Amino acid sequence: MGAAADNHEESSPLLPTAPAPEAAKGCADGFPVVMGEPVASYAGGVPRESWDSGILSCLGRNDEFCSSDLEVCLIGSIAPCVLYGSNVERLAAGQGTFANSCLPYTGLYMLGNSLFGWNCLAPWFSHPTRTAIRRRYNLEGSFEAFTRQCGCCRGLVEDEERREHLEVACDLATHYVCHPCALCQEGRELRRRVPHPGFNNSVLVMMPPMEQTMGRGM
Repeated sequence: MGAAADNHEESSPLLPTAPAPEAAKGCADGFPVVMGEPVASYAGGVPRESWDSGILSCLGRNDEFCSSDLEVCLIGSIAPCVLYGSNVERLAAGQGTFANSCLPYTGLYMLGNSLFGWNCLAPWFSHPTRTAIRRRYNLEGSFEAFTRQCGCCRGLVEDEERREHLEVACDLATHYVCHPCALCQEGRELRRRVPHPGFNNSVLVMMPPMEQTMGRGM
């Protein structure tokens, strides 16, 4: 009976499990991260959720996150490299993730504007993060939303592999066509789902010493 109880406790999904050694660094939910994108995705058959806000809802909603939404909009308009680094940092929750994402994005941003006159290189670098967010939280992609509204291409939607290829292409197109809005939408989504990694550190509470009294030695 004791051994059976132990096995039941170990297999209970409600109990916390220790992460695998190889998943402790550079992983998102146990999946390897490549440029902020988990390699694995959700299995088919799970109903997909909608994004918390639309891609053009830059001013946010009238809720407790309203001020945070305005901050996301401001950062995405003035310093998209900072918002992108913050999004990847929340998604991967790894040490040094912000700098490793923000600095390459800044270089590509400046190079694209210098050579071509517009930000055409950074979206290529940043769009895998949108794919990673969509896969991790099982969110509805742009292609699936389009087919749901128009009622066409049902065969492509039901084919999980082909649908995912089209969704990745739509993620890239979204970043190229509406890059600041895409970054802001991803920032709003992550802020509502994931606390900032810097706020997850445990706090050491110092207990005051007990009251001491002086007495004579024996």
